Amino acid sequence: MSPATQTTAAILLITVSTVAFGGLSLLMQLVRRIPGYLDNPVRRGLWTAGHAHAGVLVMFALVALLYLDRTGYGAGTLTLIRVLFVAAPILMSLGFFLSVVRPSDTRPNKLIWLTVLGGASLMLATLLLGIGLL
Repeated sequence: MSPATQTTAAILLITVSTVAFGGLSLLMQLVRRIPGYLDNPVRRGLWTAGHAHAGVLVMFALVALLYLDRTGYGAGTLTLIRVLFVAAPILMSLGFFLSVVRPSDTRPNKLIWLTVLGGASLMLATLLLGIGLL
């Protein structure tokens, strides 16, 4: 594994603790029956989705990085793919969380489009990685 890929993997592994903290925060909202979360199904659903996507996409990126250095890509393309894999969980989660920031929000705001940007990042990263492995 190249040093750049190893550094990216280290950063992703460190973010797992933030995902775990987020899960604990959501659990505490349920246990403490905090208004604006438990009684707001839109907010609860989007925050749950944000947490779940963060965890799954960080793990997916870690697995994908194992294959990255087996491609024949140059340094610039490899950097782009690393950035895209890191950006996907960040953008998706931010979109879910920030689209319903206020406890009274019953509809997502325009920041929900960050989830689309995160999905595009994931699609491009996986497409480039897959092509590079052919």
